[in-house]
Amino acid sequence: MTVTAQNAKHISVLLHEVINALMSGENKTCPSPWFLDGTLGLAGHSKTLLQEFQKLGIKANLCGLDRDPDALTRARENLKEFDGQCRLFESDYASFETVLPHIGNPLFNGVLLDLGVSSLQLDVAERGFSYHKEGPLNMRMDKSCLQKKEAKPHSETAYSFVNKADFNTLKHVIEELGEDPQAGRIARAIIDKRQEKPIENTKELADTVYCAYPPKWRATARNHPATRTFQAIRMYVNDELGQLGKFLDSIPNHVAPNGIIAIITFHSLEDRMVKQKFKEWASDCICPPHIPVCVCNHKKIADILTKKPILPSKEECAFNPRAGSAKLRIAQIRG
Repeated sequence: MTVTAQNAKHISVLLHEVINALMSGENKTCPSPWFLDGTLGLAGHSKTLLQEFQKLGIKANLCGLDRDPDALTRARENLKEFDGQCRLFESDYASFETVLPHIGNPLFNGVLLDLGVSSLQLDVAERGFSYHKEGPLNMRMDKSCLQKKEAKPHSETAYSFVNKADFNTLKHVIEELGEDPQAGRIARAIIDKRQEKPIENTKELADTVYCAYPPKWRATARNHPATRTFQAIRMYVNDELGQLGKFLDSIPNHVAPNGIIAIITFHSLEDRMVKQKFKEWASDCICPPHIPVCVCNHKKIADILTKKPILPSKEECAFNPRAGSAKLRIAQIRG
């Protein structure tokens, strides 16, 4: 069966753990809590959250964001029973402040980011995320460049990046964002290949990376050799680390006292950013260690509720292999 945006399925990662976190503390007694789902996807987490509050007789409100219009269409359908409680916007989560005036600028009782790529994107060949399916080299979350091949800052497609970036840039992106020790060989193979003709689709790119890997590495690899390269290019063209940094700098000002912030990451760099930012929020001083007297005037604004990240169980990973690298960290804004 051909997978389309209509029949793609997505299993929400760490669902019960997220719901328990967002329903903790005062949220269960708040008469009309507000929640922000910055990566709405197909609304699996949010729908379950609204259902659980409904069981308690509480009418929770949702602000849902996604930059993929296909995801928003599916989310609206999945949330239709809560239509009067949901305000959904086509927006990346880093730009959440731009939609707040449209919903009365509430302080959120709970915030969720699930930074994984949904099945709606991975399983639909035309989106160009998967090395398993032949499709155009796109990888844009928002589909704005689906038919475009020109390069634009933070708007270029994978096609533009793969066919125009120089060796050092290719190597750096694959090495840093893909954490692939073969980054140099892969970058050289891409440049050699595109000198023959442009690399047009995901299969051509995947085959190029596969051939760049030493035979012994290919024989012992647990995943396809192109896995990390595709991840790196996707993160680069969508500016995923930049988006996360911008969001983490802004979100505490829009969370109610005792409100919960829950973030699921799938990449070590993302997890490190969240861990460090949570630590900053939970510190009374963020001066460099060599400064003997505090001069930063920083005040503790949050408590970390997860000393170590929550990981999916073996049972969840067996049922949903894509959950394997997920890490959930939770913080609570101080009252």
